[in-house]
Amino acid sequence: MTAEKGGENPFETNLDRNSANYTPLSPLSFIERTAGVYPHRTSIIHGTKRFTWAETYARCRRLAGALAGRGVKVGDTVAVMAANTPELFESHFGVPMTGAVLNTLNVRLDADTIAYCLDHGEATVLIADTEFRETIKEAVGKIDRDILVIGIDDSEARDSGARLGETDYEGFLEEGDPEFEWSLPDDEWQAISLNYTSGTTGRPKGVVYHHRGAYLNGLGNVINWNMVQHPVYLWTLPMFHCNGWCFPWTLAAVAGTSVCLRKVSAAAIYAAVAEHRVTHFCGAPIVLNFIINATGEERRDFDHTVQIMTAAAPPPASTLEAIERAGFRVTHAYGLTETYGPAVSCAWHEEWNGLPANEQAQKKSRQGVRYHVLQGLTVMDPETMVPVPADGETMGEIMFQGNIVMKGYLKNPEATGEAMAGGWFHSGDLGVMHPDGYIQLRDRSKDVIISGGENISSIEVEDALYKHPAVMTAAVVAKPDEKWGETPCAFVELKADAGDVTAEDMINFCRDNLAHFKCPRHIVFGEVPKTSTGKIQKFKLRETATAL
Repeated sequence: MTAEKGGENPFETNLDRNSANYTPLSPLSFIERTAGVYPHRTSIIHGTKRFTWAETYARCRRLAGALAGRGVKVGDTVAVMAANTPELFESHFGVPMTGAVLNTLNVRLDADTIAYCLDHGEATVLIADTEFRETIKEAVGKIDRDILVIGIDDSEARDSGARLGETDYEGFLEEGDPEFEWSLPDDEWQAISLNYTSGTTGRPKGVVYHHRGAYLNGLGNVINWNMVQHPVYLWTLPMFHCNGWCFPWTLAAVAGTSVCLRKVSAAAIYAAVAEHRVTHFCGAPIVLNFIINATGEERRDFDHTVQIMTAAAPPPASTLEAIERAGFRVTHAYGLTETYGPAVSCAWHEEWNGLPANEQAQKKSRQGVRYHVLQGLTVMDPETMVPVPADGETMGEIMFQGNIVMKGYLKNPEATGEAMAGGWFHSGDLGVMHPDGYIQLRDRSKDVIISGGENISSIEVEDALYKHPAVMTAAVVAKPDEKWGETPCAFVELKADAGDVTAEDMINFCRDNLAHFKCPRHIVFGEVPKTSTGKIQKFKLRETATAL
């Protein structure tokens, strides 16, 4: 017997969700499973420290219990400013176990910006490494409310008398119960983390992730990268970047081993690969340059292939060729803070292996196709919302759709609405669609400069330059750089009475007014080209910067 047309759907009648057939998706389930299945496998290596998955799970529960004991609850924000150490890894589980939201802070930002993030996100607790104590003390001093500061007294950064905060992290864990009873969120749409990203305005925007997206992209990394159980993952990518591109949760899913690294260098990377048999790591193109430009003393022999996932500014074909010859295999990925990190990758075809090395590198330099857990990826005209022809030539805006697109921008409904207009997330990046369905970036409509994996707002740098009393006009564009991928290049038109101003003077002025990584490395003095209406012609400046 069939249901009459227009009648009830028999597949929905009396077939309801219940605890037997439905649980909210959350990456917290990964660590619970792995601690039970592989309790004695190594979870984290940090210098002489070694933890098993059972120990890491207990430490995460202690952290959750200690935070709950201090009143942290659902909807609160716990901020962490730390290097790639076990404490930051544990925070990815311990904080959301309380229902709170994890806010990982960029350790390279200045005190004023850190203060803004803490205030805007309404953090009630700040876990901070003693290495960043001066910035933290200054930032907390700018906040007009109480915030509990917990210091990470890591042996690699310890300094006599450098204790930070009310208590140290290990002491704080003693307040918690290793058997702390936590539960999955009632709603998988509940926020799990808050990540601040620099847009084209001076103040960063707070990008909110949910448990569902974190769960899915955690598994998306596994599928996309063909990761097997028990990888050994080196933390060259900062865990504060998009929650380490969701890899803390990925590693819990596959019972992997995290090899922590406070400072990234060629010698440290080669040593970790040789000594711990590292199988995977992520990083910006600058990390690739560390490897291919390593000295003989920095290099170490190893007999296995190491997988690298790289994103940010597309690495030059020559860089990709060189890295492959050194024993590393590169997967090119692309994404934004708003898409939980990488959501696109250059999926490889076996037949491409027969192409000449330079052609393989050109294929690999494309951003690629969507992750399995991303529903939609396209290149459209942002005005008409019509897809551009897949001809590899017609430019449009790259847009995303699906479960690994952010919830939205915290306390900024206008920006959220603009970003999600037409039912797609507007990346602000310009690119083309190739006939085979692979996308490739061509420009950035927001003029964001990606240097060493860090986003730098050209407008923010320009604002700093305009503060100099001798500056009439300033414009900043990206200059290609073999080491950093891109660096800011400033074009400055001086006032008639400016006097004798040097490039060094201008760079030093910027260093006094900006985080140092945002400062221009090149200053070009002269008339800045403009249209008849006075608009600066940045395309001309990019051409000049590229030729420098």
